[in-house]
Amino acid sequence: MNNKVIKLYVFSLLLALASACSVSKDIKMPEPELPQTFRNATVSDSASIGGISWRSFFRDQLLQQLIDSALSRNYDMQIALKNLEQSGILLRQSKWNNIPQIGLNLAASTTNPSNNSLNGLTLGQFLGRDHLEDYSANLSLSWEADIWGKIRNTNRTALASYLQSQEARKTLQTGLITTISKAYFGLLMLDAQLNVARKNLNLNDNTLQIVKLQYDAGQVSLLGVQQASGQREVAAGLVPQLEQDIVIRENALRILAGQLPERINRKSLLGDISFPDILSTGIPSEMLSRRPDVKSRALDLSIANARVGITKTQMYPALRITASGGVNSLMAANWFNIPGSLFAIAGAGILQPVLEHKELNAQYKLSMIEREKTVLLFRQTVLKAVGEVSDALANIEKLRAREIIALNRIKTLQGAIMNANELFKSGMATYLEVITAQSNALVSELDLAAIKRSELDAISELYRSLGGGVF
Repeated sequence: MNNKVIKLYVFSLLLALASACSVSKDIKMPEPELPQTFRNATVSDSASIGGISWRSFFRDQLLQQLIDSALSRNYDMQIALKNLEQSGILLRQSKWNNIPQIGLNLAASTTNPSNNSLNGLTLGQFLGRDHLEDYSANLSLSWEADIWGKIRNTNRTALASYLQSQEARKTLQTGLITTISKAYFGLLMLDAQLNVARKNLNLNDNTLQIVKLQYDAGQVSLLGVQQASGQREVAAGLVPQLEQDIVIRENALRILAGQLPERINRKSLLGDISFPDILSTGIPSEMLSRRPDVKSRALDLSIANARVGITKTQMYPALRITASGGVNSLMAANWFNIPGSLFAIAGAGILQPVLEHKELNAQYKLSMIEREKTVLLFRQTVLKAVGEVSDALANIEKLRAREIIALNRIKTLQGAIMNANELFKSGMATYLEVITAQSNALVSELDLAAIKRSELDAISELYRSLGGGVF
């Protein structure tokens, strides 16, 4: 290669180096479209409940114990922690990417050429031996100059992946807290419904006794006894059904907490669980800075930017510097004869892809599209997060309104039961009116427990959707 060609190549390389900073330009995190306040939010300028620790938000002691157990013993959580450990190892390893690779080589060999070959004749003529020995000990060094930022982008990917593992653990944690709380509230709902069913069964027993006495006195027909007995069996059938559901719910809750299935001894009632009447959501931007799924999407963009940079740099020449040095000798006795056996080799090479250029260019374009998709996924996640908060607020508002209506209905129906029983005893009401009043009250009280449970579930969902549970 003549001097002109060498100078031209060096000049091209210098131009490329001068423009290295523009090899890959990162896309900044897009500004998401956010409302001024969440829909159905009553207070927006105060601190969000998402900033409260889960221990302060869920104050029931047994619920806290179950959540504690789930965060330390749940197998999904343990797997997430192992994923975090793996990412940490890869992150620590990535810090060595800029360090030259050094290798130690120790070798000893002997060659016995044919006496009639050129090598054999030459060996005997010059060395007076019929074999050739070679002993070598050397250190080799190889280092690729990070001219275009390929190694830097690789390190950025490792860091973002590690941070994503942290956010994945937080996402799982918030989900576990919400799932455990919902399961616990569901268990308390079943307790309340079982209590209602047993109380209603006692009322039906009393009604059946009165109807039987009236039948014996000839005041009602056998049909009245049969209808009262049938209504009593309907109430009685709810008891084993609810007891079955309780056992299954207890088992599921124990398993979520990483424990063997067994009974959960609890003292709290559904009505004992309370939260503040005003659940502040704060401002939407607060929610984004706290939710781990949104933060994970932001890290996706960091990884996508790094991958674009890596695919772009693969189309540029790579400069690799190599060196090796040590001792080498044809005789074992002179192997470590210093300085006579010392040797050193140094070199530098530039590798420029030629035939693979189209393939590398296609990879670069694909990485650009993936980056654009990442931006869209980020915006989609933000939109979904805002919707989850608004949905939870709407659920809480309407469930509280339904709870008030249900309480008024129960109060009315309980009065109707008392009046029907008094009128029935005095012969001014039929057994059908008593049975109807009891049936309506049973349905209303069961419905109230379900509404109360749904309201507590909605509050848990609001807490999660605001980014609560990561502390």
